[in-house]
Amino acid sequence: MAPSILIVGATGNTGRAVARTLPKLLQSSSTLSGNRIIALTRSSSSPVARELAKVPGVEVIEQNWVEITAEWLREQQVVRAFIASHNEPNQFAEESTFHLNALDAGIEYVVRISTTSANVRPDCPAYYARQHWAIETLLSSPEFSNLHWTSLQPNIFSPLIMNPAAEFIKKYRKSGEQDTLRLMLSEDAPVGIIDPDEVGVIAAHLLSHDDTSVHNKAKYILNGPEDISGKQIVDMIEQHIDAPVKDVIYKDVSFIDMVYEYQYAATNQSKQVIYSIKRAPETAWEGKCSASTTSKEILELAAPKIAPADVLKTLLEE
Repeated sequence: MAPSILIVGATGNTGRAVARTLPKLLQSSSTLSGNRIIALTRSSSSPVARELAKVPGVEVIEQNWVEITAEWLREQQVVRAFIASHNEPNQFAEESTFHLNALDAGIEYVVRISTTSANVRPDCPAYYARQHWAIETLLSSPEFSNLHWTSLQPNIFSPLIMNPAAEFIKKYRKSGEQDTLRLMLSEDAPVGIIDPDEVGVIAAHLLSHDDTSVHNKAKYILNGPEDISGKQIVDMIEQHIDAPVKDVIYKDVSFIDMVYEYQYAATNQSKQVIYSIKRAPETAWEGKCSASTTSKEILELAAPKIAPADVLKTLLEE
């Protein structure tokens, strides 16, 4: 069995692009061209998993990543790994276990997905950002020095920001009626939202790099190619519907209420912890998440090119 590169979360937002991009990049690698690519999924029958199974060089394996052991990693001869973890309250316990098993199995290099850079700090009000800080702190410890790693800190994903605009336009075109437009962004603060596919492409470039020491212990900030504000989204909508938007609510995080009700209310999760997500956009509202913060290494590796207008066009075609 050949050495392998593991993609955890292969059917998710960023993992799909990793699985699609990595095989082509490995072809030109002097050290990795013969490596297997394992795309991990909890359901090999899902549409995305079936699609990835058709990609030359990709092997889809059904396995829940939180149950992966060091023995399993050794059996699959995993030498490098990509992981896009969940953001549940138990993320730290489960992702840190994965990294510990990776260390024990002798994995050379891990590329992981973090969250908005301005939030990755021990005093961030949003609980999941503190978990990402804790994971990066753990990986930075001397005990993990044998495991090379890179943490990607992408800004908020553009489909999440642009989807309310697309749905507003679709409804207006169909009925001529307007609902209240609810936008997570503030009216004026510039935010460099990024398409998740471009995050996956960057991760694939890192995984295919012959020398892992070049990006070891790096925490890279990822933004899209241009900023957008809530007011600019409204302007885009008005251009599409040729009419003024009548009612807009900026800084809207009311969707967290529904997330709690449908996903967590019946569980024993703390309501206070879940509702802390509402404070995650504060750094964006304060103007701390603009495209200007993108790490120069990202621009050199694979500069993001998908602008907000491109994302809106794609959403309108769905």
